[in-house]
Amino acid sequence: MLRTPSGGAGNGTATADDRLLSIGAVLNELREEFPEVTISKIRFLEAEGLVEPQRTPSGYRKFTVRDVERLGHVLRMQRDHYLPLKVIREHLDALDRGEPLPLPVPSSAESRELIEVGGAAERDAPAALRIGRDELLAATGAEAGELAQWEAYGLVESGPDGDYDAETVNIAKIVADLGRFGLEPRHLRAVKAAADREAGLVEQVVAPLRRHRNPQTRTHAEATARELAALSVRLHAALVQSALRVRLF
Repeated sequence: MLRTPSGGAGNGTATADDRLLSIGAVLNELREEFPEVTISKIRFLEAEGLVEPQRTPSGYRKFTVRDVERLGHVLRMQRDHYLPLKVIREHLDALDRGEPLPLPVPSSAESRELIEVGGAAERDAPAALRIGRDELLAATGAEAGELAQWEAYGLVESGPDGDYDAETVNIAKIVADLGRFGLEPRHLRAVKAAADREAGLVEQVVAPLRRHRNPQTRTHAEATARELAALSVRLHAALVQSALRVRLF
């Protein structure tokens, strides 16, 4: 089994080390240890610069044995240490320079991914934070009638006790900011519907992982969901910006 970036493949023959694998063959190599891995995941790690397969003249990816070992190392660091990709990349870069580093043990704060939105990196808000209705109105500068409209259109939802969690507070602030530009809750129904569809796609990907018997795999499902959500946000922002450039120029 492939275990480390410089692992057992180095003891094989030159022919074995020099063989090139298709992305499907790579998937088969990895699935013995990582049953949840997908071709999309491998492509994502390539897009993030964590592995650089060769390309044939017709554009097909060809992976070396070392590429497969590197992918296994990345997946292992995500699964066993819950490290964000930025930290994993720094670790791999150090190994490439011949500077072996001990794997960091992330704190609860460090284990949360940084999500890029509009060029600004924001850490996930504490999940335990909850505030009441009056506090939400004060935080957003909204009137009670406006909040009622947000709730009527499903943009903002209170908890069972009538309070609001950190994610809802963030949504409410954004809705309030959009309202200052004349965008009303009815205008944002399409945005909410698109977000619900995107969440459904993410759930399709992570649902099998959440049902897995391995507790580590179930935990990895949450990290995968966050990663997919971050990519979805980046794609949405890029598509909006691209559409605006098409209309303006």
